[in-house]
Amino acid sequence: MLEGINVNLRAMEPEDISLISDWLNNVDFQGRYTPLIQRSKEEMKKRFGEISDDQKLFIIEKKDGSKIGIILYFIVKGGPYNLLEIGYYMVLSERKKGYCSEAVKLFIDFLFLSQAIKRIQATTDIRNQASRKVLEKAGFTKEGTMRKALYMKGDWVDISLFSILRDEWKESKILKF
Repeated sequence: MLEGINVNLRAMEPEDISLISDWLNNVDFQGRYTPLIQRSKEEMKKRFGEISDDQKLFIIEKKDGSKIGIILYFIVKGGPYNLLEIGYYMVLSERKKGYCSEAVKLFIDFLFLSQAIKRIQATTDIRNQASRKVLEKAGFTKEGTMRKALYMKGDWVDISLFSILRDEWKESKILKF
């Protein structure tokens, strides 16, 4: 378990699949800036049961153990590069309380300390100001806009690309040993 100040991150366990499936099939949980995706619990079991070192999902928990969100990374392979990208979701009732910002900072510490990577990136719908703020608080820099890059709820939308480099991160901000 990765312990932060107000939240902890722990690797997903098989018993979490039902909750994750419920969350990800809930349009309110997905939010208005996420493509509409619906998957059965069996599809979720298959998808998350095949997780490798190229992708990993963590549960975000408050200190009292209540599960409030998920954060994940995946490696995009192709051409001469491998890109590590993160994504995150938070339950509605726990948004705008700083938990997501802390979880992302904790996750960045973990990834730079455990992976031989030079950069971490994230994308977000350009209209999603809350996600932009989370990334900026964690030290990410906006690199640009990818025009009409994501099909979402009947329309093609622009997304912003953010990244943080190992040289910009320098040392652990939250994760302590």
